This record gives sequence, structure tokens and C-alpha cells, in this order.
Amino acid sequence: MLYIEFTHLIVLYIDFYSLGKSEMLYLYYKIANLKVVLTLKHNMSNHRILTFDNLSLQEFDSEAELIPLLTPEDEEEMSNEELPASLPILPLRNTVLFPGVVIPISAGRDKSIKLINEANAGDKIIGVVAQKNEEDEDPTKNDIHQVGTVARILRVLKMPDGNITVILQGKKRFEIDAVISEKPYLRASVKEVAEKRPGKHDTEFGAIVDSIKELAIQIIKESPNIPTEATFAIKNIESQSFLINFISSNMNLSVEEKQNLITINVLKERALETLRYMNIELQKLELKNDIQSKVRFDLDQQQREYFLHQQMKTIQEELGGVSNEQEFEEMRIRAKSQKWDDKTQKHFEKEFSKMQRMNPQAPDFGIQRNYLDLFLDLPWNSYSKDNFDLKNAQKILDRDHFGLDDVKKRMIEHLAVLKLRNDMKSPIICLTGPPGVGKTSIGKSVAEALGREYVRISLGGLRDEAEIRGHRKTYIGAMPGRIIQSIKKAKSSNPVFILDEIDKLSVSNQGDPSSALLEVLDPEQNNQFYDNFLEMGFDLSKVMFIATSNTMTTIQPALKDRMEVIKMSGYTTEEKVEIARKHLFPKQLKEHGLTAKHLIIGKKQFEKIVEGYTRESGVRSLEQKIAQVIRNAAKSVAMEEDYNIKITDADIEKVLGAPKLERDKAEGNDVAGVVTGLAWTSVGGDILFIESLISKGKGMLTLTGNLGTVMKESATIALEYIKANASLFGLDQDILNKYNIHLHVPEGATPKDGPSAGIAMLTSLISLLTQRKIKKSVAMTGEITLRGKVLPVGGIKEKILAAKRANIKEIILCLENKNDIEEIKSNYLEGLTFHYVKEMHEVINIALTKEKVKNAKILD
Repeated sequence: MLYIEFTHLIVLYIDFYSLGKSEMLYLYYKIANLKVVLTLKHNMSNHRILTFDNLSLQEFDSEAELIPLLTPEDEEEMSNEELPASLPILPLRNTVLFPGVVIPISAGRDKSIKLINEANAGDKIIGVVAQKNEEDEDPTKNDIHQVGTVARILRVLKMPDGNITVILQGKKRFEIDAVISEKPYLRASVKEVAEKRPGKHDTEFGAIVDSIKELAIQIIKESPNIPTEATFAIKNIESQSFLINFISSNMNLSVEEKQNLITINVLKERALETLRYMNIELQKLELKNDIQSKVRFDLDQQQREYFLHQQMKTIQEELGGVSNEQEFEEMRIRAKSQKWDDKTQKHFEKEFSKMQRMNPQAPDFGIQRNYLDLFLDLPWNSYSKDNFDLKNAQKILDRDHFGLDDVKKRMIEHLAVLKLRNDMKSPIICLTGPPGVGKTSIGKSVAEALGREYVRISLGGLRDEAEIRGHRKTYIGAMPGRIIQSIKKAKSSNPVFILDEIDKLSVSNQGDPSSALLEVLDPEQNNQFYDNFLEMGFDLSKVMFIATSNTMTTIQPALKDRMEVIKMSGYTTEEKVEIARKHLFPKQLKEHGLTAKHLIIGKKQFEKIVEGYTRESGVRSLEQKIAQVIRNAAKSVAMEEDYNIKITDADIEKVLGAPKLERDKAEGNDVAGVVTGLAWTSVGGDILFIESLISKGKGMLTLTGNLGTVMKESATIALEYIKANASLFGLDQDILNKYNIHLHVPEGATPKDGPSAGIAMLTSLISLLTQRKIKKSVAMTGEITLRGKVLPVGGIKEKILAAKRANIKEIILCLENKNDIEEIKSNYLEGLTFHYVKEMHEVINIALTKEKVKNAKILD
């Protein structure tokens, strides 16, 4: 026998083995001190039913109209019953009756008592609706909801206080058509509300119902007010719609929320809404239980610690001393296993003796204990064994990174020297290049190849010197610097240590962290790196430091001088496609729970994503776009929708939208004064348009486009050179004094500076003043001087990649930049023609044609 009590429901489980029914659920209601028994109609002559609280066994007639948890057959029979044309309406103050559910109602209003008595003497059928405002004592037709439930009166009990309690069972939903009368009680004509039920083979609805059952069982387990035996009632409900109604009725919801549920005509939608409310209820219960357990644990812990401290204090007062021998003995044992030299050993013993003399209640005791714990946790002279299989190292680097041959070559050379010397002090390598080209991941691959531990700290925005060197332990909250903390975490004195974003260190009134790094990154000094908290020199000479940066301009010269700089340029379109195909796409498929059989992206589609949706030297944005395409496929797989497994161009545009970066292509040459320059940015190379315009005036020069000082100076130099050599370019000197010139660089919201646009500005002004066409598909970069010289500039590889992306065919460069071109792989240069110049007039001869532009202006 199993006894379960809900808020107003008691369930009794009895094994009728003699009847061949092994499991039967019966409903009991506890009203005041009475027990009302509900049982199932059977083909037996009578039922013997158990009750509780000193009540003896009671015999109930088999014709007693008492209904249990509904079966699908009972529900079918109930739904086929005809709805009367009119019903007496019983307004309920604080609950909603659902079809099939049995609830007790306490009636105290005269109208309600009269309605119940008359209906009980008649056909026992009434209409039950919820009041809009439970404070209304005499609700009218405007004070009640329109949708209610037809109910059958099961039992009427007169209570000692004069009220009556009626037990009702819901039958089916109805809607009030019109109120016929309001006296002696409400009576209304009603019509049935059709309920749209899912088909028998609706697997989604079945899954929703299973979720409701599981959630109901979880709520029962989480709620302290509901016995766990109530799960038997939930598990044994066979009817899906009754389960939804039963749980909706018993949930802790407001009348308004329950009324919203009962008005939903589509059963699947009502089930989903019920599931949503149950999720909210479960989250509230879990949060409440979590908060209570935390509060209880905190109180218990505080009380426990308080009593222990009081006992310790009493013992210490009685003994007149301090005893922490167990803790001290553990430290002694740990100290014996350390690989310390004599100096370090003596320092530890000195600090350990100091701790032994301290009072454990003193604040300094905790600081000293933390200090000695750090001292014991650091891997003094403990090194991991290096794996110098260089062929395997090459395989790992090739596996993780496509391209980057120069970087991989330098890493293999370094590992080769380490293998031969075995005790070589590790030089400091700085990988510099645009974001997303694989600087940080190179360090992971090197660590894996060597078999060393891998640690990384991000230096971006770091502005406190103590983050590097630590705090003196006399300060409150003192802790070691991030270098020592990372070495402790690595548990090895020779890890691969990544100093990420070293160019983004900043200076504040707490000191200069980049100056603190000078000792860390100097192989001649870092064998005795001094941390303020440790107060001892720690050997960092075996650590392989790899710094990363986007630019070298913000790194102070002394720090830059201590590092070996390896430049990592951007990728070509072909390289990006291969990286996407071999690395990014498989990685994102795995992260999104898909496999290669779910989605296929061809080479042309990768090219479309690269050229139409990314504008970068690295592949970080490319990976985001690929992830976006995969997410769209993952959604279709999860929702069992049809989709193209082999992605087409149309699918890409549907997911990512129309290509957004066509404006980065080279423009035509129909307008005088529009020149394509090549620029270097922190995210790689880019093309830059120089525009100029002439108007009547007094020879003034106007510069716009958010230009920096150096770029403005380049424009001034170009114009002054033209004025000084007007005859060389066939210009009338008077024209330069009678016209104003406006030079503009588009994308004015972006700051621009540097000398490399000098020859582009010069070409733009000559084209404007002569109205000659600029050669198609030509771009240029170079600095100019007042003497007419063209000087070399940097970032050549990035600029060439930008030129290829923009469909540029010819590039004008300073002759001294020829060496930079020769260092670039030949496949990067395919389809490009280079013109090397030394003087400004050479630039004009190459860049300008003899042909005038259409609608050329006549300057006189």
C-alpha cells in the first residue's frame, strides 16, 4: 500500500492480485477532517476501499458515481456526451477546472449554494467558469471569463460552518453564447469548444508529452512539499490530454495563467505552453533549493569554524604555546623532494623557521604559509624531457598550419640547434603580423612537437608592473607576478611560454610593464629573474618565450632589441581556401555536432566566401563565416528540414547575404585625378583611393579624409614639386595660381597616416591638372621627396596581396623595394607586373596615358 498527498489530492495504490489487476490508482480527497473516497467502476458487485485516520473499512455501492484517473476509453466516452443547450453557471474565485480533473470547491455565497443544491437534486451537470476578479461577491456576465468547463457534481458535503463543499469533475470545455438570466443564479446558453488533437502518429506530440512527464517527476523530486511517491500517479496516467489537464490544474499558476491554458484549442500548443510553465517552475525550485543549501552550508561552515577556533584558542591559552606540527611536518617532507641548490635550501629553511615562531592567529602567519606553499610548488630545476624528432616536429607544424614556410623553417632551425647543443639558452622569438594568421597557435604546435608544457599570458591592456614582477609580500593581498604563476601552473622550468599581444602593453602610474619584461626577455639576465613576492632569483633561461604582436611600432626599442622578429604576412586567396578546406571546415563541423556526410562545401564556394565576405589578412573572419553556414545546416538537421548537403553559391548568398566587399575592387579610369594606392593596416594590406578635384580660386590646397601629419606633408610635397617643375609636365604656372585643388582620401571616418601614398598623390594631381587618363588596373606605393626622389616603404607583401584581391595588374614601386619582391614566393606574384622607379617623372610616364579623360575640363 502506497500513500501520496498533493496539495488537495491523496493517491492510494492497492494490489488487487485476486482480480488480475496488478496496478490500480485510486483518488482520495482530504476535506477538513473527512475522507471522501473516489473509486473506479468495475464489473464487481461492490468495492472494499481502505481509508485512514481511525476510519474503518467502508463498503461503497458499485453505482456510486465516483471517477478515478481517466483512461483513454473514459475520455472518449466523456467527449461523446452531448452538451446541454443551457447551463447554470458557477463562478469560481481562485481556480480553474480542467476537463477530466476532480477538484473540491467550497461554496459560501447564497447564489452558489442554491445552484449546487438544485443541480445536485437534478441532472448534476453545471457550467464552471473562473471570475476575472476574485474580490467580486456577486459577479455578473461581464465579470466572468467566456470559456469554462462542464462539470458533474460527484458529492455534496455540508460543513459545520454552514458552507457546503462540492466535489466536481470536469467533462468538456464550453463557451458562453449568451447569458439567459442572472437570478436566482447565472444561467447561460452555451456551445461546445472544439479541441484539435494531434494524430496518433504525431511523434513530436508524443515527445512533448514524454517531456511533460519527465519534468513533472523532476518537479516532484525537487519540491519538499510533494512526496516522491506522487511519481506513481504521473507514470500511470494513460490519457495524453488528461495528463496535460491534470498537471495544468495542479501547477502553481495564477488564475489568469490557467485560464490562458484552458482557452488554447490546439492540444499540442497547450502542451507546449504547459511545458514552458513547468520549466519555469522547475528552475524556480532548483534555484530556491540551491540558495537554501548554500545558506545552510555557509551557516554550518561558519559555526563549525567558530567552534574550532574557540577550542584552539582555549587549548593555546592552556598550553601557553602553538602546535601546528602536522602542517610543519608535511612541509618538511615536501622540502626533502625538492631539487634546490644550497642557496635556495638555506633561504627556505630561514623562512620556514620564521613561520614556526609565528602565532597562527597573527595575520602574517597566513602570508608566510602562502609564501612557503609557492616556494614548494615551483618547479625548481625541474625540466621536462625534450623530444628532438625534427621530422615529427615538421609534420605537426604542417598539420596545424598551412603555408607560413618561413616561420616553420625558423622554428625547425631553432629546434635543430637545441638538439645539437642541448643547453642552448632559448632566444626570444617575436611573431608579428596581422590578426588571425596563426601567431598564437604556432606556440601550441611547437610545445606539442617538443613535448613541453604550454602556457600563455595575454599582455593586452596590461598596465601594472606588479603583474609581471609581483607584489612585495608585506602588502595585503600580495601575490607573485604572472610569470612565476604561469611557471607554477606549468610544473616545469622549461615550458613554451606565449607572451600574447606584447605590442598592447600600456603605461600607467603603477609603472611600465614593458620595462619589467626587459629582464624576462634577456637570455643573459633571465637566469636569475627576480620576483618581488618570491624574493629569490628564478631561472627562466630554459623557457622558450614566443611573443606575438600585430605591429612593432608600439614596442619600445630596448624590448624590441631583445627579440628576434619573424614577420608573418597575410594569406593569399588560394591559401585561405586551402586553410578553410583542410582546417577550418572540419574543425567547425566537429564543434557544431555535424560530420562530413551532413555538409559539403566545394572549392569555388570557399573562394566565394573568401572574396565576397572577408576583408582580412588572416582567417578569423573566414572561420566565422564558415561557422555561420554550418549553423544554418545544423538548424535544418535538428529540425528535420530538407536542405542542400552540397552547398551552392545561392545557398551561401541566402545565409550570408549578398557579397559585401565588391567595393574593394579597382575602379575605372574615366575620371581624372582618381588613383589607386596601396596601404598597410594593422589587419594587413588594403587598397586606398586618392581623389582630387580642381576649382576656380587662388591656388589653395585643401586636404580631407582624416589624414595624419605625415600624409598631409606628402600631399604638400607633391604639389610643391609640381609647381617647381611645371614645365616638365607641360603645365602653365599661372593655372596653379588661379585654381584651388581639393585632395581627398575616401572612408573619412578611418584615420590614415604614413608616407607611402606620396607617389599616388603626385600622380593624382598630375592627372587632374593635365586631365590625362590613368592607366587601367595600376596601383602604386612609395614615399616622395622635394628633390623628386622616390623612397622605399614597408609592408610590401601585404600590399601585394591587397592588390591581387582588388584585381590590380600593374604595381609601381621604388627600385629599392625590388629586394622585398624577390623574397616573396613566385606564386604570390602571378598575374602582376612590377615597375621599379627612382624619380617622380618615371612614375608619371608609367602611370598616365596620353589620352584625355571624357569631358575633360579646359584649364586656362
